[in-house]
Amino acid sequence: MGKYYDLAQKIVDNVGGKENINSLTHCITRLRFKLKDEGKANDDILKNMDGVVTVMKSGGQYQVVIGNHVPAVYEDVLTIAGISSDSEQESSGGNIFNRLIDILSGCFQPFLGALAAAGMVKGLNALLVFLKLYSNTSGTYTMLNGIGDAIFFFMPVILGYTAARKFNLNPMVGIVIGAALCYPSVQGSALQTAFETTAGAGAAAPYSLLGLPAYTTFLGIPWVGAGYTSSVVPIIFIVAFAAQIQKLFKKIIPEVVQTFLVPFFVLLIALPIGFLVIGPIISMLTDLLSAGFSSLMEFSPALYGLILGFFWQVLVIFGLHWSVVPLAIMQITQEGFSQVLVRSFAASFAQTAVVMAMFFKLNDKKIKALCPPAIISGIFGVTEPAIYGITLPKKTPFIFSMIGAAAGGLYLMINGVTSYTMGGLGIFGVLNFINGDDASGVLHSFIAIGIAVAIGFLLTFFFWKDEVVTEEAKENTATQKAMKEAVLSPVKGRVLPLSKASDQAFAQGALGKGVLIEPTEGIVRAPFDGTVMTLFPTKHAIGLISDQGMELLIHIGMDTVQLEGQGFEAKVAQGDKVKKGQVLVTFDMDAIKAAGYSVETPIIVTNTGDYLDIVETQDQEVTSNDTLITGLA
Repeated sequence: MGKYYDLAQKIVDNVGGKENINSLTHCITRLRFKLKDEGKANDDILKNMDGVVTVMKSGGQYQVVIGNHVPAVYEDVLTIAGISSDSEQESSGGNIFNRLIDILSGCFQPFLGALAAAGMVKGLNALLVFLKLYSNTSGTYTMLNGIGDAIFFFMPVILGYTAARKFNLNPMVGIVIGAALCYPSVQGSALQTAFETTAGAGAAAPYSLLGLPAYTTFLGIPWVGAGYTSSVVPIIFIVAFAAQIQKLFKKIIPEVVQTFLVPFFVLLIALPIGFLVIGPIISMLTDLLSAGFSSLMEFSPALYGLILGFFWQVLVIFGLHWSVVPLAIMQITQEGFSQVLVRSFAASFAQTAVVMAMFFKLNDKKIKALCPPAIISGIFGVTEPAIYGITLPKKTPFIFSMIGAAAGGLYLMINGVTSYTMGGLGIFGVLNFINGDDASGVLHSFIAIGIAVAIGFLLTFFFWKDEVVTEEAKENTATQKAMKEAVLSPVKGRVLPLSKASDQAFAQGALGKGVLIEPTEGIVRAPFDGTVMTLFPTKHAIGLISDQGMELLIHIGMDTVQLEGQGFEAKVAQGDKVKKGQVLVTFDMDAIKAAGYSVETPIIVTNTGDYLDIVETQDQEVTSNDTLITGLA
């Protein structure tokens, strides 16, 4: 039983139980679940749980942000949920973009720690050579360079394993496929050299496929060679194809001989097709993609740096940075340098500086206590605690951090700063910019840090004010809560006890006290004067706060999040002030029922703990003019 066993148990319970978990991975700060039904996860409970920073949903993943100790929590969750860390379930739907992001993140996340460590070793080696402590021909340099460079050189082997887990291929077969791609004599340069040894140096390629030169054949088919060592994309596609071959042969080969015959046919079919078709096509496309990306940066380096720097933290929040990271790894491994991610370098420092400024201005002691550890994490490149726990909830400071990051990215782009390795995060990232005797990139990186820190800190310190809770305001709040607060019914229909809800999270009162309504009309009205706190993108649930402080959740139907907004129409937006009786949402009851979902609607007081009691109506039928709930403080 680990240190975080109790926290892990609560997390498993509130993501819908172990039976709702398809698979689980983690990155530096997040548990990344793939759930069978995200509607069964208790978002609000998880977000307010001690030990959890927040919850995010992106790329087909249900992400529970933990912080720096996520690996320990991950191990306990695996134990409780009975999940093997070596297994990965197939992607279960979602649009093409989400599935692509899910595949990329699933392939790269497992070795990010090792990648960061290797990048730091290479950066340290470059620094020591620059300081003339030894030369790049010494044994010391050779050993450290081998340690740092191995993961980049043998990238197909690493990705062969992680992609195999992602696509449900035998992981050992994935490793063999990756190793085959790294085999010296199958590289394009080796095939060309072997041909020229026989035909003479400079001899034209005798074959062609897809308009590309081929120097030999396989069973009479022209074989276009490519350089697969250090490559990133071909192995993922070949493994995905191999997984389908494995699935086919598992169906037709008797189980008693599957152990060796299935891998035999997978390797015999997938690798030749990979070398002859998949590899050349993917290599050609990735070359075009790299050329297009380079052209974009050449078109307007300043604009590229400004945009990527400004939006980088937003991309990270939604997991969309995985669409960019593989491009950087591909450039580093194939060309030895990259500018793709350089413009995001200053983002973590801008975020950290904003938190520093907030520390001096925060009135909430609980949030203020989170600042020092968030600052320490931010210096080393881990900003999720700062983003989710401090700046994002306050909104304006987060925007200031984006401005600081954009300024730092703009400076780096204008000065053409290039990264020669990757992996080092935060302050360790400055070592990525050393190139032999040239350390000008390090100097520019420190200037970019200074720009990002200065802008983020000064904007926050001088232009942001925390909400001040005056004694008068506290007295007014106390007076208001001492009064009864009546809540009109937001929905017309039949009233049932909340315990009758088909969803146990509601039925057991996990989110608070309230009632259940079976609607007879597809209209939700404001039950009091107040503000729209939350409006789900799917329009199936809305959170309100009254002018007197009652927080109310109206959840239309059960599991209706799966409808993705179909049958719902919002008449208000998040943040809107609303008046009692105002129409908030309309919903098509017939369409929802026809899709197989219940329209039973829980009405929950989510801050039940702020009241001495919540009294529900005794009426069996209610309209929008009837009192549904009374809060007694």
